[in-house]
Amino acid sequence: MLTQKRSTLWLSLVLIFTLSLSACGGGPGQKPAANAPSGANTPPEQPSSAASDFPTALSGPVEITFWHAMTGDHEKTLNEIADRFMKEHADIRIKLVGQGNYGDLQDKLLAAAKSKTLPVLSQVIETWVTDYIQNGLVADLNPYIEHPEIGWTKDELNDIADVFREANQWDDRFYSLPFSKSTQLLFYNTDYFKERGVEVPKTWEELRQAAEKLTFDRNGKHVVGMGFENSVGWQFHMWVRQAGGTYIDERTGKVEFNSPEGKDALTFLQGLFKDKIARLAGEDQYMSNPFGRGDVAMYIGSSAGIPFVAKAAEGNIRWSVAAVPAGKEAAVPFAGNAVAVFDSAGPEEKLAAWMFIKYLLNTENTALWAKATGYLPIRRSALESPIWKDYVKEHPESGVGTAQFDAGFFDPRIAGYDAALKDIQSEIEAVLLGKASVDDGLSAAAQKAQADIDRAKSRAK
Repeated sequence: MLTQKRSTLWLSLVLIFTLSLSACGGGPGQKPAANAPSGANTPPEQPSSAASDFPTALSGPVEITFWHAMTGDHEKTLNEIADRFMKEHADIRIKLVGQGNYGDLQDKLLAAAKSKTLPVLSQVIETWVTDYIQNGLVADLNPYIEHPEIGWTKDELNDIADVFREANQWDDRFYSLPFSKSTQLLFYNTDYFKERGVEVPKTWEELRQAAEKLTFDRNGKHVVGMGFENSVGWQFHMWVRQAGGTYIDERTGKVEFNSPEGKDALTFLQGLFKDKIARLAGEDQYMSNPFGRGDVAMYIGSSAGIPFVAKAAEGNIRWSVAAVPAGKEAAVPFAGNAVAVFDSAGPEEKLAAWMFIKYLLNTENTALWAKATGYLPIRRSALESPIWKDYVKEHPESGVGTAQFDAGFFDPRIAGYDAALKDIQSEIEAVLLGKASVDDGLSAAAQKAQADIDRAKSRAK
């Protein structure tokens, strides 16, 4: 399961980079795409990388290092894809190096940037990339993408789902590309729903009504209707958007969720907890465990958690998934990771990295990766591939996430966001647990988040 451990070390990222590194490489800013804002995350003006500035063929064997945060079956699948690539490209060796979880990877990339020992290629999260861009650490991938011989056609580029493509653009420039992606789903206990005569909820009001009916005692077990992950504060972006509000303006870095819409969202969530028809995962850490035991009738969680739910539920309950209920608007976050090439790599290392990225993200491999890991295919063409269609036929729950592509959004990619999320999480949780009022919690979350963003912005100057 994708677990983003958000390190407080990133509060000082820009300051450290500014003192220890000099900007290099990249391409000039262009007119912003409709969903790729400028302003708070705009890269500095840099020299153009024309197609003639880099090789399009290797002159000899090349080894590139790829840092990642995959373990278990995920790492095994990544190794298998890399092995197949190397059999087809005998002159390229991919050295995969696991760096622990995402927090570990994040910290090690920070240390490597400071010591100028970055790998050629790495998994990254888009909210990290803004800092990399501002400090000239990542390569502009547009010259490779747009190259007539080694790049993608427009159709191949646009085949990547819009929400994933836009999350990796900064002023029309690609400094990373989507790899492993997940979204939020409604997991529900089919037996409980049938027993209590409940239909799958599609709106907030239906969700509340279902939670009421599904909170009951059964054979000595107290079942709670609705469950939330402990990181429910990180979901708050979704609820604000669904209420019709704005969370944080990516262009300006202004926190905007302390609004009537933000209050509506938090009041709705608080009401579920106040009436004891909702609970957090608590000591179980992830809601897949209490859900799998039958302690909770439904919960909203990551599609990447499907394999974990299947394991927890085996022999205990029968279950399925559905789209997340909508508020005034349908809005569902898509999270996960991407891949980026560091600008400190040599020209032929960058070329080899681009060739591997193309392979990793092609239709067949994104379908295979999704099938093996529980993530989502990033390409629309993969949804029609026999690999994915056959898999979804046997595992229909895996096809629900991709049906939410058109309602998808991504987190603001601004400096200080990781720290802001930590404070938002703390204040939202306090409200849900009855330790603060909606007004006080919302105000405190907004003030602290704004201070985190402003602090990071001032360090970048």
